[in-house]
Amino acid sequence: MRDGQITGTAARPARKRRQEGPARRLWRRIRKPLAASRFTMPFVAWFVARAFRFVYWTNPLIEGSDKTAEKLTQYMPPIVALWHGQHILSAFDRPRHISVSAMLSRSADAELNALVLERNGFRTIRGSGGRAGSTAADKGGARALIALKKTLDAGNVVAMIADIPHGTPRQAGMGIITLARISGRPILPVAYATSRRKVLDRTWDKTTINLPFGRRAVVFGEPVYVGRDAGEAELEEKRLAVTAGLNAATAKAYALVDGRR
Repeated sequence: MRDGQITGTAARPARKRRQEGPARRLWRRIRKPLAASRFTMPFVAWFVARAFRFVYWTNPLIEGSDKTAEKLTQYMPPIVALWHGQHILSAFDRPRHISVSAMLSRSADAELNALVLERNGFRTIRGSGGRAGSTAADKGGARALIALKKTLDAGNVVAMIADIPHGTPRQAGMGIITLARISGRPILPVAYATSRRKVLDRTWDKTTINLPFGRRAVVFGEPVYVGRDAGEAELEEKRLAVTAGLNAATAKAYALVDGRR
């Protein structure tokens, strides 16, 4: 689930461009033709969904984890916040009786994510894939924000990636904070981890691929509420609270599956 860069984002420091590996260069060449194909992309989505569902079921939930259905029901309807690169298994953890809508960008990279989520019963809401500050991003983000608020008003859960695509990883953007302010719904940080995993070190967000036959942890952080009349200082305070909550949940999830206290 990729954040569609809703209007209002955290400042980005200048970053050096990482040298891409051959697999990443190949993906950049083929992603747009794949996304445009009516036949290839659905097949790839089916294969990916089946593969990660296998991973999900071969990683039993470890003691000390939170129960997703209980947490979501307690705060219905919440805004579920996840980090980029750490969210893959969330697609398979949706309680069947709870409707969840996920925010994704309109980029070619997000097409596969959207199809995989839809195969697992999610509704998808597409925002702009443009960079913050562009007219297209502002218009696409505003439309997505309205759609997300309507989803929450209808009593359905919204899932969003908190950090900004290709921005500063593990730093919440202002988009999710804005949604919490206008909807009055709490942000619930959540982290997923498995004991067997492969970290893609060359990716900007250190994408983690979960592997089968290990242990799985799910950890929810404390809810973050944003006042409807929150000013700039309070919005920044809440952004930092979401960042801290997600980082704490992530650290606890990895400590559980790795056998650390």
